[in-house]
Amino acid sequence: MSRIEPDLTIGIEEEYLLVDRDSLDLAAAPAAMMDECACALEGQFSPEFLECQVEIGTRVCAEINEAREDLKRLRSTVARIAAKHNLAPIAASCHPFSDWRAQHHTRKERYDTLRSDLAGVVRRLLICGCHVHVGIPDNDMRIDMVNQLKYFLPHLLALSCSSPFWQGEDTGLSCYRLTVFDNLPRTGLPPRMESWGEFTRSVNALVELGVIEDSSKVWWDLRPSSHFPTIESRICDVSPRLESALTIAALTQALTRMLWRLAARNQRWRIYDNFLIAENRWRAQRYGTGAGLIDFGAREIVPFTDLMEELTELLAEDAGVLRSLREVENARTIVQDGTAADKQRHVFEQAEADGRSREDALRAVVAHLVEEFHVDL
Repeated sequence: MSRIEPDLTIGIEEEYLLVDRDSLDLAAAPAAMMDECACALEGQFSPEFLECQVEIGTRVCAEINEAREDLKRLRSTVARIAAKHNLAPIAASCHPFSDWRAQHHTRKERYDTLRSDLAGVVRRLLICGCHVHVGIPDNDMRIDMVNQLKYFLPHLLALSCSSPFWQGEDTGLSCYRLTVFDNLPRTGLPPRMESWGEFTRSVNALVELGVIEDSSKVWWDLRPSSHFPTIESRICDVSPRLESALTIAALTQALTRMLWRLAARNQRWRIYDNFLIAENRWRAQRYGTGAGLIDFGAREIVPFTDLMEELTELLAEDAGVLRSLREVENARTIVQDGTAADKQRHVFEQAEADGRSREDALRAVVAHLVEEFHVDL
C-alpha cells in the first residue's frame, strides 16, 4: 500500500423525517418547501423514498470543523424552511409511533422503480440513516480499507443507535432500523474482496444481467462509493444531535487513517470472518453501548466504556493529525450519558411515570427529538 497519505476528505449524508409541529405525526413535505430548500441548498438537498423524508449532504470537507459548519448550515436551513410550513425535521432513524402503511412514496422514476422491484419489502422503509464518506483515491486501497474497517462497524453502530421504537412499540432493540433495512437485497456486512478488479467483476455480473444498473444498488454497511473516490460507511442510525453526528464521522475518518498508518508500517488490522463480526453487529443493534462487544483476540466480552478508552487511545495520533480529537473523545460522553435510543426511552418512561397516556408519552418522545435536532444549531 502506498506510503503517501490519502486525502481522507470527509462528507456526511443524513436523512430526516418531517413531523407536524402540532400533532407530531409524520407529514409529507409540500412542494413549496421542497423547492425552497432545493434553491437555498444548491444541490445539497433532495427528496427521499417517502414523502415525509428528506436528505442532505455536506460538501467534500478537508476536516471535521469544516464539516461541522456545513452540516450546521444544512440542518438550520431545513429546520427554518420547514417551520414556515408548520413542520419540523427530526434526525431519528424511526418515528416512534407512525405506521408505515399510511405513508406514500415520492413519485419519481427512481423511487417508482424501487417500489416495483422490491414490492412489500420497500414499503416498510420508514427509516433514516447517516452515511459517512472518507476520501481514498486509490481503488485497491479502498477495497483493502473496507476489508479491515468493517471490524469497527459495530462500534460505530452502537454509538449511533436512535431507533428503539417502531409503530408505537418499544422493540427492545436500540437500533430497529437495521431489521427493516436488512430485508432488502445486497445489504449487511460487505464480503471480503481481494482487489478492485474482483469487486467490479462481481458488480458487473449483476449489471450485465440487468439485475441492477450500477453499484449504487449495492447497499452494504460499508462499500466503495458508486459516485465518489471514497469509502462509504452506511451502518449508522442518524443522530438527533449535530455533535453526535460529527463524532461518528470523526471516528470513521480517524479509523481509516489509523488503518492507513498501520499499512504504511507494513502492518494491518486482523481480518475476521463476517460470521464473527455479525455477532458484534447484533449486540450493537440489540443493546447499543449497554452490553459490550466481543474482543475476539481476548475471547471475552468487553464493556463499552473500556472499548471507548482503548479506541480513543488507539486513535489519538490520527485524531491529532486530523484535528478531530475533541470529536473523537466525545464518544466517551455518548457512552456515559446514553445513546439517543437510551434518551428516548428515558423520556417515554418519565412521561408515563408522570401519569401521561401511552400515546402522549410517545408524542413526548417526538417532541424531545424535535428539541434535540435544534440543540447545537
